[in-house]
Amino acid sequence: MPTEPLSDVPPASAEVIEIERALTRITYLAARARRHERLMALAGVPLDRAAVALLRQIADSEPLRPGELAQRLGVEASHVTRTVQQLQRSGYVTRVPDPDDRRAQRIELTDVGREAVARVREAGARGMQLALSGWQPEELRQLAGLFHRMVDDFLAYAVDDESGQEADARAATA
Repeated sequence: MPTEPLSDVPPASAEVIEIERALTRITYLAARARRHERLMALAGVPLDRAAVALLRQIADSEPLRPGELAQRLGVEASHVTRTVQQLQRSGYVTRVPDPDDRRAQRIELTDVGREAVARVREAGARGMQLALSGWQPEELRQLAGLFHRMVDDFLAYAVDDESGQEADARAATA
């Protein structure tokens, strides 16, 4: 599916505009360096944001090749390679043979890496628990369900959009 020019897309509804505004605010708050430093201090994990994002991605999947990790994180493969090297030196990850191709390697968490991810998630969840302490359990279930649905839809759109861009590139070179 090719990416449509913005002029061909109908205007966003007021509800979608408000969702985009809220997501922009959440993203800004979540990405602040001070918040990351405070979270790492609480978790006792001395890692930068890129390393934590990589550890979380590895923890949420089976061992992956560095290129697959880069694709899932939306970053360059060289970025993942450098971060994996840092994490490997620190004992958080290890390289294992790829069962599908013995020449390739996959990245998996070590016990130290699994413990670090658990501490980071626990520290993050505690902060979120405090921030959402006035919410009812049903409201939290609804929000979680809607967030998961939105992420799934974003991912589906991103895959469709990437497929369309690849098709456009092939058509342009044909």
